[in-house]
Amino acid sequence: MKIAFQMDPIGPINIDADSTFRLAEEAQARGHSLFYYTPDHLAYQEGRITARGRDLEVQRVRGDHAILGEMREVDLSEMDVVWLRQDPPFDMHYITTTHLLDRLKDQTLVVNDPFWVRNSPEKLLVLNFPDLTPPTTIARDLETLKAFRAKHGDVILKPLYGNGGAGVFKLDRSDRNLSSLHELFTGFSREPLIVQKYLPDVSKGDKRVILVDGEPVGAINRVPAEGEVRSNMHVGGRPEKIGLSDRDREICDRIGPMLKEKGQVFVGIDVIGDWLTEINVTSPTGIQELERFDGTNVAGKIWDAIDARLA
Repeated sequence: MKIAFQMDPIGPINIDADSTFRLAEEAQARGHSLFYYTPDHLAYQEGRITARGRDLEVQRVRGDHAILGEMREVDLSEMDVVWLRQDPPFDMHYITTTHLLDRLKDQTLVVNDPFWVRNSPEKLLVLNFPDLTPPTTIARDLETLKAFRAKHGDVILKPLYGNGGAGVFKLDRSDRNLSSLHELFTGFSREPLIVQKYLPDVSKGDKRVILVDGEPVGAINRVPAEGEVRSNMHVGGRPEKIGLSDRDREICDRIGPMLKEKGQVFVGIDVIGDWLTEINVTSPTGIQELERFDGTNVAGKIWDAIDARLA
């Protein structure tokens, strides 16, 4: 097959952790040809969806992991699969790429389905399952945010469309910084904020459960660094081996059919204690850590699911 990866620049990635690299590596091992481009080189041209990028070969050599061909333009309808793999922020640039890629439907399989990526960003999709999530409010109005903290005490405040732990703050009941943080965020963004009740279980780890076509294939536990409330590996969270609990499976049983129906082939959900906090569909991570801990070829399972969809 001909596979295209729409992703952030490939040069700086960590080949021991990057999930997109692992997906490309597995595709190459299966004999597929690879093409790589960044989102700023995606275009609509008189009815065609095109991208300017390079043919790609990958190798597990630090500092020399991507062998790139000459820059060329391709019509993405000629690809068998296009991977939507750039990281958030989920801004208008990101949203526009989903609109363009959505025009490839019935010609090319785009993973994850861009229509539902656009309509199901990580911190909003969980709102469909209020009984599985901690108390949550999404608002731009400062008085609404203050009332939530007054009711629930310690809270987590974060930007609605951020990622990787950026801009995440823990505020206790007596913290005086809520107004200042609200002023800071609203000063450069028109987006609302999300505030959730703080879950003390996060000190034991924030579990990332990987689902492939709606089915859980395993989990890793991400433990915050000393003195840190955020468990994201981008900010020093330590991955640990962990199994799936009965509660994890209950959550997956509830959300899995919806994810499969909406074409979300590779999804990572975040679970703290017994609570679902995010459903990551834009560019989830965790494949390589899970493969090392469990000895499971997760990338292979993802490609098997794609083969089944193409069939």
